[in-house]
Amino acid sequence: MILAVPNVAEGRDFGRLGRLVEALGAGPVELLDWSSDLDHNRAVFSLAGEGGQTAGAVATIASSLSGGAGIGEWEGIHPTVGLLDVAPFVWLGPETKEEARAAAGLAAERLGEAGIPVFLYGELASSEQRVERAWFRRGGPDELNRRMESGELRPDFGPELPHPVMGATLVTARPPLIAFNVELEGGEPGLAESIAAGLRESGGGPRGLRAIGLELSTGRGQVSMNVGDPSEGVLGEIVERITAEAEAGGGVAVEAELVGLVPEAALVGYPDTVPIRDFDPDLKVIERRLGR
Repeated sequence: MILAVPNVAEGRDFGRLGRLVEALGAGPVELLDWSSDLDHNRAVFSLAGEGGQTAGAVATIASSLSGGAGIGEWEGIHPTVGLLDVAPFVWLGPETKEEARAAAGLAAERLGEAGIPVFLYGELASSEQRVERAWFRRGGPDELNRRMESGELRPDFGPELPHPVMGATLVTARPPLIAFNVELEGGEPGLAESIAAGLRESGGGPRGLRAIGLELSTGRGQVSMNVGDPSEGVLGEIVERITAEAEAGGGVAVEAELVGLVPEAALVGYPDTVPIRDFDPDLKVIERRLGR
């Protein structure tokens, strides 16, 4: 068994999301978890199954999304390259690594055949500059279209130009990571981005940590992270650091959010001072959810 964790640039049209969930429920994979966010205008799905099944489920998502509003009409605060923004295939142990890589390749091939350009990133990237998703996302869908039209950027699968509705998709295979957000209240302008800049690996932070600072419609700041090294106690360490830096900037860390599932070890020592919103370990911890 492997996981697929497709992220789609749709978090506001619940009719559309409902149809997508229904389509996934009719297939052979198990939908372990899904959540959406209005500000990000984004939804994240966690699917479990055999490699070929998960690749088929990702193709089903693309087919379901292609019948609605296109990427040209999309608005949200989270960077994206298309309606099916990223489709990572996750191995849960070394014995399934090659299956995850094969599923990623199969999904990329099927999406390309459906007319969606696919770029491989992470461990599957064809060059060093293509490793990071941010390199593809910079400037948003309009800039991606320009780069592809000029021939500067060519996909690994599919047509040379973005799909008129779907845009493009990023695909990889990887070990588990944690999508984790911490919300801030008060503080100096740009506090969330300042904290994010120091947290991410490129700013001298922990290995594999990607972070951006965002401003939510609630007036809160948000440090939005992908934690690429989900080692024991890592979330507690990150929260303690954010709490200290928020206080130094005149703000306070008030609440956290998990998007998708989390390895149990990462929660060891997590402080109760910054609660995780709506957290149910039986549903959100990978080991427990798969056991159920």
